[in-house]
Amino acid sequence: MPLRISQKVVIPDEEIALSGIRAQGAGGQNVNKVSSAIHLRFDIRRSSLPDFYKQRLLALHDTRISKDGVVTIKAQRFRTQERNREDALERLAELIRRVGRVQKQRIPTRPTRAAKERRITEKKRRSQHKRLRGKVRTFD
Repeated sequence: MPLRISQKVVIPDEEIALSGIRAQGAGGQNVNKVSSAIHLRFDIRRSSLPDFYKQRLLALHDTRISKDGVVTIKAQRFRTQERNREDALERLAELIRRVGRVQKQRIPTRPTRAAKERRITEKKRRSQHKRLRGKVRTFD
């Protein structure tokens, strides 16, 4: 079943390479016999993703994306291979969805006069508070 990113963007199964590997960590006697972890590989450059997604994914500074443009995700959170497969595919979809969102441009604003006055008043109060910490002078 193809991986659906959005209503218009779908990744065919042929573009995603999934392989079962042995999970790391504790697991008792079963851990050395069962390949329950999933290793997902997805080549961004050879994929059918729109160029917008490709450019943004390749520009992303993510440790899961190699210099060759291959996304590698290792899923071993769950005990079953099927759950790990679903987890890996969902993590890939979320990575692609995240670059698809366009960030709203921030419009720089200036502080209001009242905000400036509050800041100056607080600075003066703080300064006075610190000034009182000094040595106490006695007048003889």
